[in-house]
Amino acid sequence: MIEARHLRVLRAVATTGSFSAAGRELGCTQPAVSQQMKALESSVGTPLLVRNGREMRLTQAGEALVRHASGILAGLTAAEEEVAAIAGLRAGRVRLVSFPSGSSTLVPTALAALRAAHPGTRVSLEEAEPPNSVDLLRAGDCDIALAFRYEGAADAEEWDDLVVRPLLTDRLVGLVPEGHRLARAESVALGELADEPWIAGCPRCRGQLVQACESAGFTPRIDFATDDYPAVVGLVGAGLGVAVLPRLAIESVRPRGARAVALEPAVRREIVALTLPDLAQVPAVAATLEQLGRAARWA
Repeated sequence: MIEARHLRVLRAVATTGSFSAAGRELGCTQPAVSQQMKALESSVGTPLLVRNGREMRLTQAGEALVRHASGILAGLTAAEEEVAAIAGLRAGRVRLVSFPSGSSTLVPTALAALRAAHPGTRVSLEEAEPPNSVDLLRAGDCDIALAFRYEGAADAEEWDDLVVRPLLTDRLVGLVPEGHRLARAESVALGELADEPWIAGCPRCRGQLVQACESAGFTPRIDFATDDYPAVVGLVGAGLGVAVLPRLAIESVRPRGARAVALEPAVRREIVALTLPDLAQVPAVAATLEQLGRAARWA
């Protein structure tokens, strides 16, 4: 194995023409230069210098190694500078995946603060619902996944192999048309909506809705299903049914013609930021997690 420090010594010897002069240039002794040259020749398995009295010249192998040394050492210097920039948050990249209501509420605040504090750090954003977002993280296709899971869900996803940064607990609310008989109620039991037509959200939220309704003693009649929260709100506002949405989703949409009401008993979901243990040590990833935590405290 060729070590960078040996290449630096070889280049100094080739430039100055002697061990003693190379030692002065490198700030070390002549014996130290000689010792490192012997180690380099041992590593490559062939002589690199020919000594004839006071004269010293490179062998063909020595000339080849010196020719490559400049590019190798320049590349190492560039790599060291780039790594130092990343470690000091003067550069770096974070690939973030988030579910839609997180993208429209927590993410903008967090990324604006991150850019203000570390303008050299770039963040890319893609949208995916869990568990797909968590699968992307485990596959190495993102660095942070914003995800959620419902309290008490039978199919609650396990995250034991991941670093979990709790952000907030998001309570689900009922959404009814403004003219609905329960629109002015302080709270609504899920069973009071048993006979209503329903508008369901994403597949995971749809599954949670069915589970919650069955726990309340009925199976919801789902007339419409869409992954788009504004579409859910629009359908409710047009009087086509009722829905259950996370509070974050309501905050990100102007609910024209619809009214949010508290649900009893409460249905909650835990919102977290996930990353891999090794990635948690990367400065840019750690800084992004910190800003997501701060954004959640203001949500």
